[in-house]
Amino acid sequence: MNFMKILLGAGLVAAATSALAANVTGAGATFPFPLYSKWADAYHKETGNNLNYQSIGSGGGIKQVQAKTVTFGATDMPLKAEQLEKDGLTQWPMVMGAIVPVVNLESVKPGELVFDGETLADIYLGKITKWNDLAIKKLNPNVTLPNEAIAVVHRSDGSGTTFNFTNYLSKVSADWKSKVGEGAAVEWPVGVGAKGNEGVSGNVGQSRNSIGYVEYAYAKQNKMTYAAMVNRVGAIVQPNVETFQAAASNADWAKAPGYYLVLTDQPGERSWPVTAATFILMRKEPSNKIASAEAIKFFRWAFAKGSKTAEELDYIPMPDNVIKLIEKTWSNDIKS
Repeated sequence: MNFMKILLGAGLVAAATSALAANVTGAGATFPFPLYSKWADAYHKETGNNLNYQSIGSGGGIKQVQAKTVTFGATDMPLKAEQLEKDGLTQWPMVMGAIVPVVNLESVKPGELVFDGETLADIYLGKITKWNDLAIKKLNPNVTLPNEAIAVVHRSDGSGTTFNFTNYLSKVSADWKSKVGEGAAVEWPVGVGAKGNEGVSGNVGQSRNSIGYVEYAYAKQNKMTYAAMVNRVGAIVQPNVETFQAAASNADWAKAPGYYLVLTDQPGERSWPVTAATFILMRKEPSNKIASAEAIKFFRWAFAKGSKTAEELDYIPMPDNVIKLIEKTWSNDIKS
């Protein structure tokens, strides 16, 4: 009898240990957090399995996967193939979305204000300091603009959203490129910093006459006043699924080493100029193979069943042909 109890107890311990080992942890980009949290909730309801994702910024996600403290990292700033090789990592795009300028201006409706890239760059350079500056008025002849100082808000943490935003500004403004450049963290000439897309959304929402940049899902969820933009061919476009898809359609993932691809300033009449992909990073030789395998199950489920949720939040799901490429990457790169 005692022998049977010991066997039963050992089985319970083994089951508990296995369940603990299968708990998947991820950390990184705030850009996809609204989607990953909904996916994780739906996946848990369907399978009973947990996925714990911390929205700490792309820089933090890269550091944590490099340090082997999470099952996967998430970043909107893709790592180049040589960096992936050096760190023993593999990378793939999980979903695409877009970054939008947001403002807090009295009597201005969402999509009513228009910016071009050069004007945005000059605001963030501190060259344009008032809302009724001639450059802004020229783009918005029918909008009443206040004679008030522009309160500039930017990210304070290492951020893939910042990488894509500053990458775009570097493409459209020689002045920005030479003075500031691109990166997950830059030396901002003006403004106040806030942590995460959540922090920028909150700061702009509470500060009159402010401007910031956030992933579109945050603008939509928080009912923020987003701006339209002039794209590469000179057309004024609104942020929506159609303009995000138009920009994303230019992506040739099969030819991108390590899937390194930046989607800002794409050609096309309908293309949104600050479109971006968000990426997953995993170790090729995971220290916890059970958790790693469970993470891949989750990502496979997300590709198969998560597209509708992605579209509802105005993200762009990866095309089927790209998903097939990614599934080959899992088989070839990650040791089980």
